[in-house]
Amino acid sequence: MKTYKIAVIPGDGTGPEVVREGLKVLQAVAQKCGFKYTTQSYDFGGERYLRTKEVLPDSAIAELKTFDTIYLGAIGHPDVKPGILEKGILLRLRFDLDQYINLRPVELYDERFCPLKNKKPADIDFVVVRENSEGLYKGLGEFQNKGTKDEVAIQVSHNTRRGVERCIRYAFEYTRQYGKKKKLTLCGKTNVLTFAFDLWERTFYEVAKEYSDIKTEYTHVDATTMWFVKNPEWFDVIVTDNMFGDIITDLGAMIQGGMGIAAGGNINPKGVSMFEPIGGSAPKYTGKNVINPLAAICAIAMLLRQIGEGKAAGLVEESVKTIVRTKIKDLAAGKMGYSTSQVGDMVAEALK
Repeated sequence: MKTYKIAVIPGDGTGPEVVREGLKVLQAVAQKCGFKYTTQSYDFGGERYLRTKEVLPDSAIAELKTFDTIYLGAIGHPDVKPGILEKGILLRLRFDLDQYINLRPVELYDERFCPLKNKKPADIDFVVVRENSEGLYKGLGEFQNKGTKDEVAIQVSHNTRRGVERCIRYAFEYTRQYGKKKKLTLCGKTNVLTFAFDLWERTFYEVAKEYSDIKTEYTHVDATTMWFVKNPEWFDVIVTDNMFGDIITDLGAMIQGGMGIAAGGNINPKGVSMFEPIGGSAPKYTGKNVINPLAAICAIAMLLRQIGEGKAAGLVEESVKTIVRTKIKDLAAGKMGYSTSQVGDMVAEALK
C-alpha cells in the first residue's frame, strides 16, 4: 500500500482553520477507503515574512518536489503590501513547479444558494481549464517615463505554442474523461487580441482534429460572462488563458453559491500539484470559528482525485453535497448555522 506524502501550507488568516477541517475529512476518508498518508506543514505566509523578511526560502521548491501533492489554505496578510506574498509564494510555486493548469469546477449543490433565477443544480455544472503559467501573469513589461505626464505602462501577454498547446490538450483529455456533454469551449477575444488569440484559436482547432469525439465551440470572453448568467447550462468544459480564466472563474464561483464552496487546483499533470479553497485569507474572520470550510474540503476531494484516489474523492464530494442540502443555512461566513469545526465534523461523520 502506497503512503502519500502531502505538504501542507496553512498560510494566513483563516487558512489554518479551513485546512484543519480539510485534514479532518482526509483522515476520515483515508480510514474508510484504506489508504495511508503523511503530512508535513510549512509556515510560508505573512507571519513568516514579517518575522524574517523571507517569502519563500530557496530550498523550498526542491523540497516540495519530493511530495506527492500540496494542500494550501490561503495567502494574504493585511500587514504585508499586496503582491509580495502573492508573487513570492503563489506565482512562484505555480511557475517553479510548472503547475501550468488551473482547474476550477463550477457546480451548484443547492439552488437555495444560487443568485440566478430559476437555475437548478443540473444547470450549473461545468469546469474551467485555465492556463496557469503564461499570459499577462508572466510579469513581462516595463514603464516608460515613469512618474511623468507622459508615462506609459506596458504589460505583455506572453503566449507560447508549447504553453498554449499543452493546456488545450489537457482540456481535451479532461473533457473526454470527465465532460458530461463531451463539449469543449474555447473562451477568448479573437476580434481584438489578434496575436495572442490567433495562436490560441489555431492551436485549438488543430488539436481538435485528434479528438473527433469532442464537440468544440468558441465564445468571446464578454459573451462567456453573459452566458454564465443567462444560460450556464450551455457549458461543459471551458479552456482559456490566464487572465480571462482568473476573471470568469470568480463569476463561476458566485453562481455556484459563493467563495465558501469554490475550490481549485494548480496542476502539473506529471509533477506536484497544489489544491486550495479560492476565497482568500479573509482576515476579518480569523480565529472566530465562523469561516466556511467546505471549499477547503472540496479541495481535498480534488487532491484525492489527482493522486489517483478517485473513490475517496467521490465520497468526499457526496458528503459535502449531503451537508449542503440538509444542514447548511447559508454558505457565507458566520451564517452557516454552524461553526467552522462543526461543519468539518458533519462532513467527516457523513463519510461513515
